[in-house]
Amino acid sequence: MQTIFLTGFMGAGKTTIGQLLADKLNCPVMDTDALIEKQEGKAITTIFSEHGEAYFRNLETNMLHSFGEEAGVVTTGGGIVIKENNRQLMKERGTVIYLNSEFSEIWNRLIDDESRPLIQHKNKERTQSLFNQRLPFYKDSADVMIETSGKTAEQTAEEIIERLNLKKCGKANTVN
Repeated sequence: MQTIFLTGFMGAGKTTIGQLLADKLNCPVMDTDALIEKQEGKAITTIFSEHGEAYFRNLETNMLHSFGEEAGVVTTGGGIVIKENNRQLMKERGTVIYLNSEFSEIWNRLIDDESRPLIQHKNKERTQSLFNQRLPFYKDSADVMIETSGKTAEQTAEEIIERLNLKKCGKANTVN
């Protein structure tokens, strides 16, 4: 099994589904946001406020470059796909799965989440616009699209395993 990259808009379920998928496959899971926070010693919201989005996007690219050839599940930040270099790196190094969800469902998941720097002002129209801007990038990078609306994380993880015919890959651990 090669590396599985989970992409999708914030709130699509990448982290939760990625952890479930890794557990089911007995593989390591690597969360780009958590690894960046650990590396920088700061929360994503702090990185955004102190250094800006461009700085953070470069950290994401560097993180993708740091992953080796080991099999596992990589959960990505919602904006990782906006850089073409990131999309290309993920496609070269593994299988990219786009977790698609209806915007209304995503909005309901995000409305009380204070950890998302790009929706701090709770502006639904601006968030919808960001969702629409990123949609072509998610689709462009995806090897497989999985619909998550109306499904549990468990159902989605099982669908990924079935659609990709994945097998267990060995000893599991979480890399955060």
